[in-house]
Amino acid sequence: MTETLLNHRAEGPVSAPALLLGPSLGTSYALWDKVAPELSAAHRVIRWDLPGHGGSAAELIGPGATVGDLAALVLALADALGVERFAYAGVSLGGAVGLHLAAHHPERVSSLAVVCSSAHFNGAQPWRERAALVRREGLAELAAGADARWFTPGFTVPQLVADHRDADPGAYAACCDALAAFDLRELLPEISAPTLAVAGREDPATPPAHLREIADAVPGAALVEIPGASHLAPAERPEAVLTALRAHFDGDARRGMEVRRQVLGDAHVDRAQARQSAFTARFQDFISRYAWGEIWTDPTLSRRERSMVTLTALVAHGHLDELAMHVRAARRNGLTAEEIAAVLLQTAVYCGVPAANAAFATAQRVLAEEGPADGGV
Repeated sequence: MTETLLNHRAEGPVSAPALLLGPSLGTSYALWDKVAPELSAAHRVIRWDLPGHGGSAAELIGPGATVGDLAALVLALADALGVERFAYAGVSLGGAVGLHLAAHHPERVSSLAVVCSSAHFNGAQPWRERAALVRREGLAELAAGADARWFTPGFTVPQLVADHRDADPGAYAACCDALAAFDLRELLPEISAPTLAVAGREDPATPPAHLREIADAVPGAALVEIPGASHLAPAERPEAVLTALRAHFDGDARRGMEVRRQVLGDAHVDRAQARQSAFTARFQDFISRYAWGEIWTDPTLSRRERSMVTLTALVAHGHLDELAMHVRAARRNGLTAEEIAAVLLQTAVYCGVPAANAAFATAQRVLAEEGPADGGV
């Protein structure tokens, strides 16, 4: 552990866009154990511990600390790691740090997710009282009640409860001081980073109304409520949190949807979206992120060339419904009917005459018609 820096864990490619994950009071970066590995597929994920929590030194903050002090420690960590600009997601106190960073250091925050958090934490007095209790008696009593504050009945994460019990009382109390002094409501309209507020529907500490207040005040912000989640949603409902964060942070999905519409046409994509259900939602997300957001946006091949490759592959596997759709796509990508015929003639040599015969019949029908076909990616 480096005594002057927050303890942290980095995952994912160094060259990928940075994503910092902040913890809740009383927890460590283990709060993100079920989410961070998945996010690291597309991001350089850096999760950090609060002072006196996990592996971070307690001496990094002291009595009278502020959320601004914690934010400064996060910036120092980012600087030490060579991260100039980053996306950020944080839970509770970690979310407050994200709000402070977005409001006071907008040049550093590319996108923000505030999870089970607030722009204020129900006034200063309860936090001052908790700080005094911890300084006087330690953390054993609070840790014993952690499950009730953090999770829905019957759920627990023993490691997080142990992290609470093992935290440094002085540093924990200083974090309580920071929560007591925190109120960012007046600055919310000034936040320019794309912002997502994620609420646990069963959260007693920061109820959905607190996240709704953020979403209503930050320009263009969105709100997601997660059923069956209490205060530590990334631990209790990791799949739902992961889906929300991917949709918010993953630019490939947004770019992919743009390309998908350009190639396949709005009418087809609108129908596919209208048919989407809970059963097919992850598949549709996969299509947008991977097929269209990563492969079709790769500049190595032009769209004309990609259409030729796609037509050939579809003929080879006999996917005639998909072939019909991609004949239309090929026309949008600039191929003439003669060029499409030349591609199909090539498939007769390498895929077989029967396959090419069926492909010619499908393509001839499509070229004689108007309107997109349903189905496919």
